[in-house]
Amino acid sequence: MLKSFFNPKSLAIVGASRDETKLGFKILKNVIEGKYKGKVYPINPKTTEILNLKCYPNISSIPEVPELVLIVIPATFVCDVLEESGRKGVKNVIVISAGFKEGGEEGKKREEKLIEIIKKYGIRVIGPNCLGIISTINNLNASFAVEMPPKGKITFISQSGALGTAILDWACKEEVGLSNFISLGNKADVSEVELIEFFADDVETNVILLYLEGIKDGRKFMEVAKKVVMKKPIIVVKSGITPSGLKAVSSHTGSLAGSEKAFEVAFLQSGVLRAFSVQELFDYALLFSYQPLIDGENIAIVTNAGGPSVMAVDAIEKIGLKLAQLSSETKEKLKSFLPESANINNPVDALGDVSAEKYGQTLEVVIKDSSVNGIIAILTPQAVTQPFQVAENVVNISSKYKKPVVCCFMGGKQIEKGINFLSKNLIPNYSFPERAVSAFSGMVFYKNYLKKRKGEIIKFNVDKEKVKKIFEDFKRKKRFVIGDIESREILSSYGVNTICSFLAKDFQQCKKYIKNIGFPLVMKLVSPDIIHKTDAGGVKIGIKNLKMAEKSFYEIIDSAKKYKKDAKIYGIQIQKQIEKAVEVIIGVNNDPQFGHILMFGLGGVYVEILKDVSFRIIPITDVDVEEMIYEIKGYKILKGFRNIPECDIESIKEVLLRVSQLCIDFPEIKEMDINPLMVYEKGKGVVSVDVRIALEKGER
Repeated sequence: MLKSFFNPKSLAIVGASRDETKLGFKILKNVIEGKYKGKVYPINPKTTEILNLKCYPNISSIPEVPELVLIVIPATFVCDVLEESGRKGVKNVIVISAGFKEGGEEGKKREEKLIEIIKKYGIRVIGPNCLGIISTINNLNASFAVEMPPKGKITFISQSGALGTAILDWACKEEVGLSNFISLGNKADVSEVELIEFFADDVETNVILLYLEGIKDGRKFMEVAKKVVMKKPIIVVKSGITPSGLKAVSSHTGSLAGSEKAFEVAFLQSGVLRAFSVQELFDYALLFSYQPLIDGENIAIVTNAGGPSVMAVDAIEKIGLKLAQLSSETKEKLKSFLPESANINNPVDALGDVSAEKYGQTLEVVIKDSSVNGIIAILTPQAVTQPFQVAENVVNISSKYKKPVVCCFMGGKQIEKGINFLSKNLIPNYSFPERAVSAFSGMVFYKNYLKKRKGEIIKFNVDKEKVKKIFEDFKRKKRFVIGDIESREILSSYGVNTICSFLAKDFQQCKKYIKNIGFPLVMKLVSPDIIHKTDAGGVKIGIKNLKMAEKSFYEIIDSAKKYKKDAKIYGIQIQKQIEKAVEVIIGVNNDPQFGHILMFGLGGVYVEILKDVSFRIIPITDVDVEEMIYEIKGYKILKGFRNIPECDIESIKEVLLRVSQLCIDFPEIKEMDINPLMVYEKGKGVVSVDVRIALEKGER
């Protein structure tokens, strides 16, 4: 059904105008000047002809059902036109008009009415509050952009119309080819997810670009993206990553912005390449669109200038790529025709006075080396440099081999002709070496994702019914924070080992339990009204004898009463203190757009001060778990460091997978903290010491 948006046999423009200052005139003019081949029906009840086309008073008066309707009239009349379009049988509409949810409460109600109408008639809508769409392949410029960009293999989907116009203008100036451009606007109906899915099978699209401020359905986005990236890359620039930015997103488009970490992890898990600027977005896009996919991370540099090549080497090392190690055979060939003072190691410096012929010869020898996966060809304009001829040689040589080649022709007027030739022949040129390296790093990320084992979601035998009863009991009592005792019962039901614990209501009971536990031990406050026990002086550790136990018992009670006078105190929890184990933390938070986010890291100071943690969105696979553990800086401690023996990493993996299963089974979990999970030596398991679970108060 989305196909008719981009290749309609007929279209109508509601709000077409003879006034050249109006959008209705500009859009109609763009459609005509774009050489659209279908029928065009301008709609305006106040005139009979616009731009030599017969004008109709309304949708109903058109002699056929148009495959696409563009609406560019004041927002107050849009719903009436949609009703009329529905009765006519129209199925695809682009609402360019603004004045909907982005404009306050009244606009929000108007958008709700719009959604109600399109559902009633089965109409699909792009917008409202959008720039429109462009399909260069079908000569369709159904937008109010200044001009149509050249044809290419890039589809660009933007949530911002204003940014879209700027990028289209830039694409025209730089002659960057696009196959499609879509301005999403408020996304009342058609979303980025549907468009990604649609363009996955579009032969005219090699790469999908997105500018996003928010995502309607994070889970669905991930599900679709994981499939689509196996066919072609998806590159996203996401705004609203700072607290100020998030506030701006809400006022600009009415989008609900999820946490920055959630987006970061969602893109990582889905194989979506993230850009952090529009420049970086197109740097990636040009490489993916123009060049073959890289098959490794070894980069070779051919240059006529030492300084820029050193900059490239620094960037390669910093970003995590590798300098290709050229074979002795390659070096001998280079030595045979390059001056003695030239550098035949990577980076290969052919010197400033190198001729275009020798530069091309150098490039061909290097590209043939089996250790080289990608090449950066650097050129600066020196006295005898021949930029255009070098560009010709780069184009000819790169066309013979299935390895990506990018250029870094640095300078201005002297190299302009050469850069234009490269661009016309689909060789990306980057102004500075760092940009070229960054583009390659994006391609390597994507290639590695394609090669990576995707993993599987492992299911365990658990007591789901027992947990269900605990949750139902708490919700019935309108209690949404579950304390350590019941939380440990929940974890135990899901196969996570928890520490033996007793609840003492008075010190007489406490003494009885101490006989069973022994010293040293830990005492903790149990109160539904005090969540953070440490803040209230509600935790005592290292208790070595009965006298210390009695003192600690009453100190905890006194501290709790001072902290919150009316707090209900159920008693004191008594646990054996665990020694000779490494503390880790496992946490869960329910993100509004992506659902449960799982956190892992070393406990204690590592999480409190260093924030040494990793994240994944649930459900997670066995591969996700391995990556989570490996990502943290404290991984070396878990693997064994100096006098610390190797920890039971396999048991950590299992706990993470079991927690993931718990959250899948119970989406009402809002937050969870297992802090600490004590990890013993390899093969000796783990034990959960302190747990807290919070539930959502309403449906998710």
